Amino acid sequence: MRLKKLPAAFFETAGGNQPVREWLHTLDAKDRRLIGYDIATAEFAWPVGMPLCRSLGAGLWEIRSNISSGRIARIIFAVVDEQMVLLHGFVKKTRKTPKKDLDLALNRKNEMTS
Repeated sequence: MRLKKLPAAFFETAGGNQPVREWLHTLDAKDRRLIGYDIATAEFAWPVGMPLCRSLGAGLWEIRSNISSGRIARIIFAVVDEQMVLLHGFVKKTRKTPKKDLDLALNRKNEMTS
């Protein structure tokens, strides 16, 4: 049995919400499965480079998933206490990761580590 090198955990707000889990539930089962497979690949094979994972700077990383209808999903995470903490997920609509998505993930990371 292979052990996860970097187990994933969902970021949880002070109110107990898990935004990435909630976002995943808005997607259809096929897309959730594709994203879940990519998260699992990163968990077992960490550190993973392109095309699956890429550093965004400031301690943030992204998991890059190709989902149905030619769309691209991103999960932004940080490594905290030897865990991959899933901070933010979204379907990418532009070439560059939007600043609001990066800022949201960074704020969540800072909330956890402060």
